[in-house]
Amino acid sequence: MHVNDLPERSQDYLKKIFDLQEWSGSGVSLSVLASHMEQRPSTASEAIKRLSAQGLVEHAPYGDIALSETGRKIALAMVRRHRLIETFLCNHLGYDLDEVHAEAEVLEHAVSDTFVARIASLLNNPTRDPHGDPIPDEGGDVPESSAFLLSDAHTGQHLVVDRISDRDDALVRYLTQNGVLPGAQFTVGERVFADMAELVLAESEKRVQLPASSLSAVLVREAAQG
Repeated sequence: MHVNDLPERSQDYLKKIFDLQEWSGSGVSLSVLASHMEQRPSTASEAIKRLSAQGLVEHAPYGDIALSETGRKIALAMVRRHRLIETFLCNHLGYDLDEVHAEAEVLEHAVSDTFVARIASLLNNPTRDPHGDPIPDEGGDVPESSAFLLSDAHTGQHLVVDRISDRDDALVRYLTQNGVLPGAQFTVGERVFADMAELVLAESEKRVQLPASSLSAVLVREAAQG
């Protein structure tokens, strides 16, 4: 089955399941999926039933949703399209980081495999998009990562921003304006308030406040010593 054999909404569901699994490292509940798809649980349930009947997802009653092997291949094809388009928009058309996600959501359904291959070649086959997200290769392989959620970090830890989530444009804009971008090194500061974290950027020593509720939108890795 090819990605273009599916309706756009089905493509969106498979890509969203992959995205949620990628960030959580676990299965996806129907209620969480419905929330992220901005649909009622009953609507999401019917969509999952259709995808299950096509052999694209696995979903036991009251259990988590998981992609089947075929469903994962299609999801990865969509993810590759999306992340390459985001990279093209940023690198060649001057889009800001907080603008590219919504634009790529539309364009990913309209492009052909040939177009995607030409973009990849033009960009010299990048392995990361501007948010730091890994771009699957043509075979659907995604490199292993040691990154973890910023919400799991502790005070005094020296870290590097690995990825930032593209789900909240306002947050992406705030992080961009304050230099909290992939590759930026920082130290986790002391919390004056329980619901507000502070990051001390290594290069500028700038202190950036970030609500605790937003920490799960940033993936980090240990900074190299020395």
